[in-house]
Amino acid sequence: MTATAKALALALLTTAAAPALAQTAPETLRTAQAGQTGIDAETLTEIAGTLASDQFEGRAPGTAGEDKTIGYLIGRFEALGLEPGGVDGGWTQAVPLLHTQLGTPETLQVTVGGQTTDWTFPRDVYVSTLQPKNMAAIDGADMVFVGYGVDAPERQWDDFKGQDLKGKVAVFLVNDPDFAAQQNEPVSGKFKGRTMTYYGRWTYKFEEAARRGAIGALIVHETEAAGYGWNVVESPGGENYDIVRQPEDVTSLALQGWISGDAAQKLFADAGQDLAKLRTQARSASFRPVPLKATMTARFPVTQEVVKSQNVLAKIPGTTRPGEVVMYGAHWDAYGEGPPDENGKIYRAGANDDALGIAGMMEIARLMKADEAPKRSVVFAAWTAEERGLLGSEYYAQDPIYPIETTVANLTLDILQTAGKAKDVLLIGKGQGTLEDDLATYAKAQGRTVTPESLPERGLFYRADHFSMAKRGVPVLLMMGISGATDLVDGGKEAGQAWVDAYTGNCYHQACDAVSDDWDLAGAVQDISLMYAIGADLARSDRWPGWKDGSEFKAIREETAAARR
Repeated sequence: MTATAKALALALLTTAAAPALAQTAPETLRTAQAGQTGIDAETLTEIAGTLASDQFEGRAPGTAGEDKTIGYLIGRFEALGLEPGGVDGGWTQAVPLLHTQLGTPETLQVTVGGQTTDWTFPRDVYVSTLQPKNMAAIDGADMVFVGYGVDAPERQWDDFKGQDLKGKVAVFLVNDPDFAAQQNEPVSGKFKGRTMTYYGRWTYKFEEAARRGAIGALIVHETEAAGYGWNVVESPGGENYDIVRQPEDVTSLALQGWISGDAAQKLFADAGQDLAKLRTQARSASFRPVPLKATMTARFPVTQEVVKSQNVLAKIPGTTRPGEVVMYGAHWDAYGEGPPDENGKIYRAGANDDALGIAGMMEIARLMKADEAPKRSVVFAAWTAEERGLLGSEYYAQDPIYPIETTVANLTLDILQTAGKAKDVLLIGKGQGTLEDDLATYAKAQGRTVTPESLPERGLFYRADHFSMAKRGVPVLLMMGISGATDLVDGGKEAGQAWVDAYTGNCYHQACDAVSDDWDLAGAVQDISLMYAIGADLARSDRWPGWKDGSEFKAIREETAAARR
């Protein structure tokens, strides 16, 4: 047995407080976080720096930069001694992507009471399409206000009440029914207060509209409830991506998007409705849809193409339970070439988002491979097209290489903290799954505490690649450094917030997300070490993490319980 294996064996101790959980001894984790036998900060910097270099051209799907990225990832996995984990014994899974771009609208208007108002795109209404057609058209479709658009039987909540939406335009409020409730109002109490559930995400609302046959869907924009301003809504400029779908699976929505607060206010007033009162009514389970007696007409020319991209997957086969899979994930893609500056081409290469996550996953793979072989298989997935809507992981989840029902967990790394050692670790999605208990156990062993994300209403739990697995029932854990103010050893939470503000305000999705001499990866090493320890325990045990009561994913997982007995 190797020295690392002996250390892990020592680490896997069962306590009375958590009898099913093998825990890493504090001494072992302290050693790992110091980088003495564990994650190597220099290697993290080298991998992230390579992937974020100009040679890789910003790692956009379907470009020469992708080809170089795929080759580099395969080469690193091969050098570590991992086996191909992709389709038909190869390293990859092909992911065909639909890319659409709206042109200048020929028509964009709403008619109420015989009076027609032209809307300006994207000032009044921002839309895009996920249909593979050359024209996105809505011809005088009736508009229906459906409140928050939630159909949640487990919460005894149905905003639709049998309303027929086929061929109509659904108009939604953003976020959840609980979000905007005031102290002097009756609160539904069926959601999670200010904490967003999946029903609050715009992706869910579009999916629900399509399930009901709507031809269009518009969400009324509110900066606080959305978590971002109108400038963010309109920034894609009519562009969208989706995975290539079979004809029967293509969305019914010709156009989907947002209506500005001012345009919505006028629409409802012209229709004889009080939007403010309807907002309050929509926070009650007794709410019923309101036909607006308005029609929408729109015609946009569409440019479309299929972009060929790839996920990269590697594995360490399990010895005694190879059909059970512990999965690590990070996304390799970034935003490619950005607007040129005075020096010529620049690239939005995402050194932290998510080249550093890929580097962390590679380091975990190195440690796993150097140790004794795990009982369960461990799969390392480098996803494409996360920045286009979690599409690489979504494609995998729809057509999995390893059965979803026996995938033990998905552990995702996406944007790590680069400001130094921390006294805590951030938890995203508090109350969702039992893996948060594992996180607390291992954080305590490191001498750290767990801090829940500071803005749960932003719905970060639903905005990274782990979510593609979560909505199929796989227990998940996300490590993301921008979900709150980390309590840094040097400078405390004030310094942690300053780092978050500087990164998200200046470099998130921008060219300055680059490897910097200012990086202090001691905190990232701590967090990666936690994810390694949790995954190593799962890979060497026979326990199954799960979902907690109140999670919208618990019932989904329970449907496949027989496969795990």
